Amino acid sequence: MAPPERRRRSTQRDIAQRTGVSQATVSLVISGGAASTQIAESTRRAVLAAADEMGYTANVAARSLKGGRNRLLGLYTFESVFPTDQRDFYYPFLLGVEEEAARQGYDLLLFSSTGTDRDAARFGPRDAHASGAPAAERSIYVGGSNRLKIADGCVLLGRNVRREELSALVREDFPFVFVGRREVDDAELSYVAADYVAATGALVAELARLGHRRILYLRALEDSEPARDREEGYRRGLAEAGIVPDEALIRTLADPADLSIERVEEWIGGLGITALLVEPTEDDRLTEALATMAGTRRVRFPADCSLALLGDPPCWTPELRDWTRFSLPRAQMAGQAVRVLIELLDQESHEPRQLTVPCAYVPGDSIGPVPAHRVPAHRVGLRPGVGTEPESDGRPVT
Repeated sequence: MAPPERRRRSTQRDIAQRTGVSQATVSLVISGGAASTQIAESTRRAVLAAADEMGYTANVAARSLKGGRNRLLGLYTFESVFPTDQRDFYYPFLLGVEEEAARQGYDLLLFSSTGTDRDAARFGPRDAHASGAPAAERSIYVGGSNRLKIADGCVLLGRNVRREELSALVREDFPFVFVGRREVDDAELSYVAADYVAATGALVAELARLGHRRILYLRALEDSEPARDREEGYRRGLAEAGIVPDEALIRTLADPADLSIERVEEWIGGLGITALLVEPTEDDRLTEALATMAGTRRVRFPADCSLALLGDPPCWTPELRDWTRFSLPRAQMAGQAVRVLIELLDQESHEPRQLTVPCAYVPGDSIGPVPAHRVPAHRVGLRPGVGTEPESDGRPVT
């Protein structure tokens, strides 16, 4: 038996011939733009009915190239973020984008292009992972062209970015919104970010209310926008509590797995700290180190030292330790990014919009009042049983 003959795809010219109008009229009706209101209602209905009968479907790529709207939103991820399960850190972001796009009547297109050596030479390397390893190479401009243009606009997501590609998108006046605060030297970007400054400041205020004055801040190694925001919140919280910042209490770890019980005991005994603020990493190394320390019982949280996380541990589940922390409104941020993007699409000029979303405080079980067995306030900073000031060169731990 011969295979069935393939039916030719209907075109706007076919519709024009069927209805007896010009192809330009058909194009105006199909596009649905403002100019289509000039077409008589009877003609508009006849064109749409013919298109439906003939099984016509618009070529969204061609429409986009002509400058029209195709009601397609892109989602571009700078690293692999497709979740393996609902505990994945990125899952709420993807869910928020999908739900809001559907609510707004837009389809969603996922971009995950891998760049070439030529792309890397043109746009430079991406930000490195916190571990210092180079990020997997993805590129918006594969082969030198902006592949996102098939969509009306795009939501961008990921920790490790090529900054020059963001600048190039701005120069093209391509509408996009980043989930998270990102900056480039030569342009203002639109973003929806977590309010790390206010959330970190609120945790410092809560610790100060509980009597803590020596609060060590363990920051991320990389100099990213979220890390800078958290440090600003830490300093602002200290100032509002009337605590003079001590630079010796701002530390970094080259490897989060190096956070050991011995190091925390050194900070407690040598620096007189009573509380510890920790930036969670993008993997489980830091929280695993904290769990190991808690299991030794040599330092009890909060009986010996209060501890709070400046964000969500990755892949947290209820059976894990309920650390005091603030939680990122990830689905809300993503949904808001979609709404901002659609607002940009409706504007003649894509003036950047920058919004912050409040984080949620999670009380947890790892902070409390200053332990009664610790040294009196007028001797904070002295080694227990020693009447001399602790020695510290104030340099970050590496």
